[in-house]
Amino acid sequence: MAAGTGEVQWCFSQVKGTVEEDVTEADIISTVEFNHDGELLATGDKGGRVVIFQRDQATKNSSPRRGDYNVYSTFQSHEPEFDYLKSLEIEEKINKIKWLSRQNHAHFLLSTNDKTVKLWKVSERDKMWEGYNLKDDDGSLRDPMGFGNLKVPLVKPMELMVEASPRRIFANAHTYHINSISVNSDGETYISADDLRINLWHLAVTDQSFNIVDIKPANMEELTEVITAAEFHPHECNTFVYSSSKGTIRLCDMRAQALCDQHSKSKSISLSVYGCLCVTNIPRVCAIRLCDMRAQALCDQHSKSKSISLSCLWLSLCD
Repeated sequence: MAAGTGEVQWCFSQVKGTVEEDVTEADIISTVEFNHDGELLATGDKGGRVVIFQRDQATKNSSPRRGDYNVYSTFQSHEPEFDYLKSLEIEEKINKIKWLSRQNHAHFLLSTNDKTVKLWKVSERDKMWEGYNLKDDDGSLRDPMGFGNLKVPLVKPMELMVEASPRRIFANAHTYHINSISVNSDGETYISADDLRINLWHLAVTDQSFNIVDIKPANMEELTEVITAAEFHPHECNTFVYSSSKGTIRLCDMRAQALCDQHSKSKSISLSVYGCLCVTNIPRVCAIRLCDMRAQALCDQHSKSKSISLSCLWLSLCD
């Protein structure tokens, strides 16, 4: 904050990645997400990779306070696939990343491409076991009849290693491309949304999900809007919102009915909020964040000059 004024001053801090113009398609960042305490920053790119940055503790405690980040871990989250049944190529591009609330020393995050959501565990290891009885140091098994006295394995320190391992794979539940995922406040469930449906998952169950929103019409020629984003309430596990390409945000309560096609509240973004006559279509909500009973929506719209502008709006869902 600025001295004496109480106003927040934003300043340039750091660049991660290359600043050159000849960047390969696979290196283009497609999504970014901070964890809950801001210590870790995860980025996903079009090559299916996830790069995690960790805040530098030295710069965090310096004066003035800064927030420099260093590479913490890099792993390949998704690979390109091919759906032979539909003759469709599935890109490896990471669409969304969401962190789970930390329960122990390890970190957990969800990453998704167009069709598959994966749960990853990111953990540190600075110790190793030595002196096994049934296997050698290289991992090969010994002949159980070839050794005599039993020995107690020892724990020895080693260089810090950050490991990322897949824990769950949630697939085969979306016909259309997944555009958003959101973790529930109960820490046990999450939702995934595509153009026409929203599914509810349990983090421990990979072969079953529940469809809670379905806006697909009986006749696809009557389709007038698609789902663009979905987000759980940060504290109430039964409440979520989803937005559409027509600039509408709908609040749903899962206690009311199993299929939440009938929303509890609805809010539309009108063109009048922009005060601009050059806008030629309704603003499309491309991202949404729910904070108590207010929704923060990121909207884009096209103008007559074929340019795209972004606007961030706060909408009250209590009206």
